[in-house]
Amino acid sequence: CLATLIIMLVGDTYTLINYVSFINYLCYGVTIIGLIVLRWKKPKIFRPIKVNLLIPITYLAFWAFLLIFSLYSEPVVCGVGLIIILTGVPVFFLGVYWRNKPKCVNRLIESLTCWGQKLCFVVYPQGGVAEEE
Repeated sequence: CLATLIIMLVGDTYTLINYVSFINYLCYGVTIIGLIVLRWKKPKIFRPIKVNLLIPITYLAFWAFLLIFSLYSEPVVCGVGLIIILTGVPVFFLGVYWRNKPKCVNRLIESLTCWGQKLCFVVYPQGGVAEEE
């Protein structure tokens, strides 16, 4: 969000739309790849909707063409889009992957979460200890 705000202040709206559209299409393709991998590795799990694998594979072929064409025609926009995605990696490691955080870091994350919930008018159910996998 911070990177997007900075880009909005510095650049124009059409450039921001190009960044976000590249990011969206990249995420859609990765999601479809995940669907195919799950169908291959865990074929027996329950799925409310099950489609023929030809549909996601066809989608991936068109997706790859569009993504490669985007990378070829506008490499700077795609590079900035990838940088925007990569800004989430430190957040993931600090918030999710790092299990034994000091209490001050946990309090900071909880206060930021509470502030964000109040700002966006959302409430997470308060059921005690968070679920662990």
